[in-house]
Amino acid sequence: MAAELLKIHPINPEPRKILRVVDVLRSGGLIVYPTDTIYGLGCNLLNKKAIERLCHVKQIKPQKLNLSFICHDISQVANYVRRIETPVYKIMRRTLPGPFTYILEASNSIDKKTVGIRIPDHAVPLALVNELGNPLITSSIKDDDEIKTYTTDPEEIYEDLKHKVDVVIDSGVGGNIPSTIVDFTSDEPVVIRHGRGEFAY
Repeated sequence: MAAELLKIHPINPEPRKILRVVDVLRSGGLIVYPTDTIYGLGCNLLNKKAIERLCHVKQIKPQKLNLSFICHDISQVANYVRRIETPVYKIMRRTLPGPFTYILEASNSIDKKTVGIRIPDHAVPLALVNELGNPLITSSIKDDDEIKTYTTDPEEIYEDLKHKVDVVIDSGVGGNIPSTIVDFTSDEPVVIRHGRGEFAY
């Protein structure tokens, strides 16, 4: 069965549609959703079968999956990381929501040493995570085209993934520059990937 292509307003997401997508996430579904950078592929962090499906679509083994979460706010982040030092907390307060992925040491509840944290400046994923009550695992959607690294058109994404996911959210054309990744696991922050966010501390 083909996925549903669901239009959701990017600034004022319709609550009824958010609930529909959250029902899919709770039942182990995969979704494509917008962020403040590129469209993402995601699932419910607390659903093991959904994570296995995500790995299958990405063609990677679960143990090779680098975990990045979409969180609703910094207080939710605290449940999944070992600790947030004061200088790091100040940077996060200043820059989030925004186009950054911050790598932090994972808490004991996560089966990884580190975790990437995203709080995107986009109403749709924030509404989804708020309603779901826990983070989404997120992964970017790469394009096979060497010139165009990230697919920006949700209808194109739908054609590519309609038999691999359950819902593709259409909130208009997305960006093609990913988030800036900053590693906070050593003494000084290290920018691993320069993306849309300008990082300064």
